[in-house]
Amino acid sequence: MRGAGGTSGGTGQFFLGLVMMCGGFYLLLNSVVVSSAFGWGTRLFGFGSVGITGGIILIPLIIGVAMIFYNARSAIGWLLAVGSLAGLVFGVIASLNMHLRTMSAFELICILVLAFGGLGLFLRSLRGQAQEEAAEASQARLRS
Repeated sequence: MRGAGGTSGGTGQFFLGLVMMCGGFYLLLNSVVVSSAFGWGTRLFGFGSVGITGGIILIPLIIGVAMIFYNARSAIGWLLAVGSLAGLVFGVIASLNMHLRTMSAFELICILVLAFGGLGLFLRSLRGQAQEEAAEASQARLRS
């Protein structure tokens, strides 16, 4: 009988590892605090001493949208609109700050053991047991 992933690994290990891994990574990601320094006056990009803010990057977006509404085939309008929208999204993502919330060492160790111990069990269940596979192969050869 085949186990998880068509290998001879254990199905019980597969599900235990999957539950541990999902729980551990959920707790780990739940402990990450994300904050943003984004604002309309916040500098998103800079060229030397000149800073480009979120409000300034909207100007080419507005011009591009107006050009698209005037002529939908305007390549410059599409370039302005898509380029400034991409710059705005990139600037917002680049301005994110992430850090772990305050927790005890015990909590962190438990989270890491759940996440990476579960990952190990999960991967081990997908790997075939070399000895069992060799025994099955030798029995198959004897039968034929």
